[in-house]
Amino acid sequence: LSRPGFLSAYLVAILAFCWIYVRKYQSQRESEVVSTITAIFSLAIALITSALLPVDIFLVSYMKNQNGTFKDWANANVSRQIEDTVLYGYYAFYSVILFCVFFWIPFVYFYYEEKDEDDTGKCTQVKMALKYTLGFVVICALLLLVGAFVPLNLPDNKNSTQWEKVKFLFEELGSSHGLAALSFSISSLTLLGMLAAIIYTAYGMSALPLNLIKGTRSAAYERLENTEDIEEVEQHIQTIKSKSKDGRPLPARDRRALKQLEERLRTLRKRERHLEFIENSWWTKFCGALRPLKIIWGIFFIFVALLFVISLFLSNLDKALHSAGIDSGFIIFGANLSNPLNMLLPLLQTVFPLDYILITIIIMYFIFTSMAGIRNIGIWFFWIRLYKIRRGRTRPQALLFLCMILLLIVLHTSYMIYSLAPQYVMYGSQNYFIESNMTFNGHRGNSTLSVPKRCDADAPEDQCTVTRTYLFLHKFWFFSAAYYFGNWAFLGVFVVGFIVSCCKGKKSVIERVDEDDSDLSDEEPSVYSV
Repeated sequence: LSRPGFLSAYLVAILAFCWIYVRKYQSQRESEVVSTITAIFSLAIALITSALLPVDIFLVSYMKNQNGTFKDWANANVSRQIEDTVLYGYYAFYSVILFCVFFWIPFVYFYYEEKDEDDTGKCTQVKMALKYTLGFVVICALLLLVGAFVPLNLPDNKNSTQWEKVKFLFEELGSSHGLAALSFSISSLTLLGMLAAIIYTAYGMSALPLNLIKGTRSAAYERLENTEDIEEVEQHIQTIKSKSKDGRPLPARDRRALKQLEERLRTLRKRERHLEFIENSWWTKFCGALRPLKIIWGIFFIFVALLFVISLFLSNLDKALHSAGIDSGFIIFGANLSNPLNMLLPLLQTVFPLDYILITIIIMYFIFTSMAGIRNIGIWFFWIRLYKIRRGRTRPQALLFLCMILLLIVLHTSYMIYSLAPQYVMYGSQNYFIESNMTFNGHRGNSTLSVPKRCDADAPEDQCTVTRTYLFLHKFWFFSAAYYFGNWAFLGVFVVGFIVSCCKGKKSVIERVDEDDSDLSDEEPSVYSV
């Protein structure tokens, strides 16, 4: 399969995955075309942008031979054109991401929030949505301005005037072609993605495999428990109503208790209908037959999670012991402590498209574990629960929130892959020449020999080409330092989440049914919600 053909198939696969994924969780009663298209498009853009990482790494690696010399066609102008092409690709996709995060997704979200209000016309909805979206646009503009004028380099002349300092900032902005402004904005979003990954992905990495291994409770047993609860609630209701048989009105306390019991009885009867439907469905019997396969997948995902955790721990430990310090963003010169993924990715890169496949698997794994975490935790604003994410019953606003979170997490995966395989992300498989003294019969001679060495952060700039991905991720050292500490928090949440998931019992065979569930109808649930 040729590279252009593979890339076309890759893009089609991304769009198909996004469409299936969004339709899977979309509410069947409240589906909206605009919110669906927005969710699919934003998630697809994030995944396509993440696909630029292996392309970037392949191009810088392809310019050099394995012995460390540049290929004949890879002169300075050609190399510069290739780097600029990749850079413009990042400009385009990152600009679209900024448009989605700071304008389009908030606009569509507030539009449907206003739609929920009664007697609201289309024009009023659009005006109100634009008014609320303006705040996000202002935040985006501020991030771009801060990124554009943060002085990464100081003027050489310390006695320069204020005008000369301002002029220096504008000259620096022009020479970087807006790279710093866009990098600061994207790094800010990546920082939010890191927080989302700490909350959802780290917990989902432990919850997903353990839920697969433990399985769900028996529908027949849950139905028996539910029937007993119904009988108990009905008995309590009869006891309270018997107090007013002689015509006396019920006290206020009993009226409140009666109202609560009647609401609970409606919920239990709704749950009874769902359990009866699921117990008799063919999908439940099919899932029961696949139980051994789910256990195998759960064990496999545990080993994958341990591989990620061990690799991330070794990489962070390497930075803690051998990095240049916090002022450099914990950059390391070479790999002093090897981890499995850092050794595997450069090897796979030599056989196209194995590194693409592995990176795709890593990103998909992050999405599935993030979804497991979001489904278990829900979407919260501090202590207020905003939305629940459930198959076939997710409202349009919750769907937009979900895709926004996944977009930010996918953005963060680029730095996560760098944390797991720093040399691979920085230089790919590039080598460069170093001078080594020759020895004769055990004695060091005066002759020197040029031997190839794998490119690292200590390599000369003219010998090794840094990927554009690395420049975007590490333009500002304080973001790199925040990512470093975020990785330790990620590991800590994973350990805590693993312990919590081990202590929790089996999940219910159906999603939780509450009296305040606006997404839940009285109709039979889809059999695919098991």
